[in-house]
Amino acid sequence: MKKVAIVQSNYIPWKGYFDMIAAVDEFILYDDMQYTRRDWRNRNQIKTPHGVQWLTVPVQVKGKYHQKIRETEIEGTEWANLHWKSLVQNYRRAPHFEEIAVWLEPLYLNEPPNYLSQLNRRFIEAICNYLSIQTVISNSWDYTLVDGKTERLAALCAQAGGTEYVSGPAAKDYVDEEVFKERGIELTWFDYSGYTEYQQPWGEFTHGVTVLDLLFNCGKKSPSYMRYVR
Repeated sequence: MKKVAIVQSNYIPWKGYFDMIAAVDEFILYDDMQYTRRDWRNRNQIKTPHGVQWLTVPVQVKGKYHQKIRETEIEGTEWANLHWKSLVQNYRRAPHFEEIAVWLEPLYLNEPPNYLSQLNRRFIEAICNYLSIQTVISNSWDYTLVDGKTERLAALCAQAGGTEYVSGPAAKDYVDEEVFKERGIELTWFDYSGYTEYQQPWGEFTHGVTVLDLLFNCGKKSPSYMRYVR
């Protein structure tokens, strides 16, 4: 049995993203999809004394209406220093800030990649390393892409040797389960419910912020507040 998930890359994703990575044997970054504005591809949220705040990576979009995520270029480098300053300002008093900053700060202050996919993967891999997630991470362009929404997903899963495809629940609206059945691939839906709250400052608890919030506050105990990370 081999479990495979196929998901677009996100910028410093929330804890559920990493739970899905940990729940499968291979996690394929699906950055051959069209880049969508005002989405999780290039931004995420942190907790602040004034509520949640967006950290957004500026990207080149003018006149590029159909570019893929992997083709999307980052605009400038000033954003990296600004994002790090925001993290310092809002999390420097968190119990595990120094521990996380040792490996996180260089990701921001050393010259970042030119492309969004490369940047997202850099952060995703570093966070997986800290959480001891051993899942193989690959790119969709490592495989042959076929036409059709569901057909492409099923073909990617089959090429990766997958016998089970783990999908996010939002895909129920468009995934054709019969396509997976025809290939002998089991289709299961990932469940993001049931997370335990941890000690999080400033008001009402918010689950949907970046996983960095969990790491700063809980450090190596972070897996205790996740479902598949051990």
